[in-house]
Amino acid sequence: MNSEIDISNTILKTKRLILRPWRNEDLDDFYEYASVDGVGQMAGWLPHESKETSKLILKSFIEGKKTFALEYKGKAIGSLGIEKYDEERFPELKDLRCREIGYVLSKDYWGQGLMPEAVSAVIDYLFKQVGLDAILCGHFLSNKQSERVQEKCGFRHYAYGTYRTKFDTIEDDEANILTRQEWIQAQRSRS
Repeated sequence: MNSEIDISNTILKTKRLILRPWRNEDLDDFYEYASVDGVGQMAGWLPHESKETSKLILKSFIEGKKTFALEYKGKAIGSLGIEKYDEERFPELKDLRCREIGYVLSKDYWGQGLMPEAVSAVIDYLFKQVGLDAILCGHFLSNKQSERVQEKCGFRHYAYGTYRTKFDTIEDDEANILTRQEWIQAQRSRS
């Protein structure tokens, strides 16, 4: 089942990032990366055509209380949302406390290991603070960068499917899962 989430008073710090709730002052940074071709399409949405579009989405991030801004050197460079997973697609998870995460990063910061760093921090938060039993995370099969992030963070294959994007295409996707037990085991192996 989908657990309730409210990150409005949550700040996570990693070696290089601060994950925090979005603020209205982030509008310029958000529009800067969300308007770049090739960024949103990786997550199923088109580049923002205007700052007004970014403003509406930023408002939904703030009000939704489930999406972190990824701040790097004082600038918002991406987002990481803790979304509701599709309970109809995965009815077998109904007795577990679950959520699905999704993320996007400014093209200027790809390939620097920032997203695995952010995802790892959110995984720790969701298992330690929120008490989830499992976390889902998906990617389009064509999105090899996102696939690699999920592998680095311990997710394993769960199911293949399709996803209808906001620009009305159908993409083949892979849903991956990380359970609390798998995460604990991985923590022990690293020690």
